[in-house]
Amino acid sequence: MDDLEPTLLVIPLLAVLAPLLARGLGRWVRVPVVVFELVLGILVGPAVLGWAVPSEFVDTLSEFGLAMLFFVAGTEIEFGAFRGRLGRRASLGWLISLAAGVAAGFLLAPGEAAIVIGVALCSTALGTLLPMLRDAGEMRTPFGQAVAALGAVGEFGPLIAISIFLGGREPGLSTVILGVFAAVAALAIWLAFRLPRGAMHAFVNSTLHTSGQFAIRVVFLILAALVALSIVLDLDLLLGAFTAGIIWRLIMRDASEHDREAVESKIEGVAFGFLVPVFFIYTGVTFDLQALLDDPVLFLLLPVGLVALFVIRGLPSMLSAPEGSTRRDRLSIALMGATGLPIIVAVTAIGVEEGILTSWQHAVLVATGMLSVLLFPLLGMTLRGERVRGGALQDDMA
Repeated sequence: MDDLEPTLLVIPLLAVLAPLLARGLGRWVRVPVVVFELVLGILVGPAVLGWAVPSEFVDTLSEFGLAMLFFVAGTEIEFGAFRGRLGRRASLGWLISLAAGVAAGFLLAPGEAAIVIGVALCSTALGTLLPMLRDAGEMRTPFGQAVAALGAVGEFGPLIAISIFLGGREPGLSTVILGVFAAVAALAIWLAFRLPRGAMHAFVNSTLHTSGQFAIRVVFLILAALVALSIVLDLDLLLGAFTAGIIWRLIMRDASEHDREAVESKIEGVAFGFLVPVFFIYTGVTFDLQALLDDPVLFLLLPVGLVALFVIRGLPSMLSAPEGSTRRDRLSIALMGATGLPIIVAVTAIGVEEGILTSWQHAVLVATGMLSVLLFPLLGMTLRGERVRGGALQDDMA
């Protein structure tokens, strides 16, 4: 308990400090706030200052934060983006990334470790990219829709792969279990379509500014139910969280724009104001920096890892580029697609827990993911240049 008390104070302090630093540097360079959360977490963690230490309670809060991150990502899914050319190309690009990632994994480590590395390298951090696209006014542009589509596939695809290949069962049985989950999720989606949404939306509206907060309570019920189902079926809980976000979006699809925006604002407040920062800061606190410091040669693997992410995940992402895209836009999409962290953290943690990955492999992969979040979106949005500035200017004028 003595170790928990300073950690409970330090993490909220860093959660406040991170956006201030991001805003302060924003006039010169756009750095995602998640980068500051991770770096500050490492700084106060056991490897440097030792002000914050791992604890069971904060670890549980961190798991909730990761679940909320994927829930929000699920609510952002545009199903229209998966129809036609864009959906096919985003899916094809991810399958190419998966094959290339597993092949690269076998060059580094045989057996299950290759699958862990391959799944990590074929992921895209949709939850990290969406706030940047929204801030830049890109959400409704063809570029933004392409990034959202490849990001959705780059998060949902790895979750399926984790459930099939890393669940501790034979792939055949894992596929059957996954089918059971899909059947339950399909039933939930059917019920979402059948709900008397008029009465429900009216009740949501009537409690938006009261202590009832019905919408937020329903969100947590759906999230808890599907996460619990994932755990019972021994699937990754992130699959349940992501699916819960999709179901909530369907429930609210016919609500008025005012009500949707009000509910989304409250959900984002809980997610990005509380739980998600805990996840990223705690990821920094628990990051095994000592494994890299003990063998400085491992730092040389970080640029190799960045190149691997760009080649394995970034280049196939260019298939999702809208027709008529310039070379700069295609390269920007490649950089955005190669941005990965949450899935890398999740899949490598599973690998370490099951004795598949070593501590140094976990540290190198997570550090590579951190650097990708720091560098790739910054370079990608810089390549978009004029569009980003235009979106920001419109926001300022509004």
